[in-house]
Amino acid sequence: MRPILYSHPFSSYCQKVLTALYDNDTGFDTRMLGPDDPAAWEELCSLWPVKRFPMLMDDGRPVFEATIIIEYLDVHYPGSVKLIPADPDKAIEVRMLDRFFDNYISTPQQKVVFNALRPEENRDPYGVKEARDMLDAAYGWLDERMKTREWAAGDGFSLADCAAAPALFYADWTHPIGGRFPNVTAYRNRLLARPSFARAVDEARPYRPFFPLGAPDRD
Repeated sequence: MRPILYSHPFSSYCQKVLTALYDNDTGFDTRMLGPDDPAAWEELCSLWPVKRFPMLMDDGRPVFEATIIIEYLDVHYPGSVKLIPADPDKAIEVRMLDRFFDNYISTPQQKVVFNALRPEENRDPYGVKEARDMLDAAYGWLDERMKTREWAAGDGFSLADCAAAPALFYADWTHPIGGRFPNVTAYRNRLLARPSFARAVDEARPYRPFFPLGAPDRD
């Protein structure tokens, strides 16, 4: 049996896993979480009461969290693209950068978005300012790093880039990178041109009207 991914195409963390799957042409089946398949959501909640996705089910074994799913795929469904290097020191760098993109790009980006979904009286302008400041600090650090790199951890596409692609994609919608950080913008463009991530972006296009800040007419 093929692994089953419980996911939604507009979710950044689902796109992270989809990029890894598509990059290695890994066969899998999808249970899309939404009104068209309410049983998929019920199954997810029964297996993972925390109710977060994506989740991979493989031969009766649930695997949670996008990073761990990619680690699992790298072990059990290896492909031509080695997303986690065999060299231990290089692997540490890849994992460190994976956490950078999740914690310092995706997390503050989502804080701004979730704030917009709240009723006006429950919004947190101070928290939003903190999140935007964090994004600027992260953009600045990454801009310096990407001066001499094609991909986040060097010349090879890796887990770190799977994390970076949706993180920077949505972060630029939320807190524009613009011309302030040209190396980050160039890197984001390379990620968008990667066929695996481009496919994930295309699959999510029908859901852009749901972006609470208003999806820009680009990308």
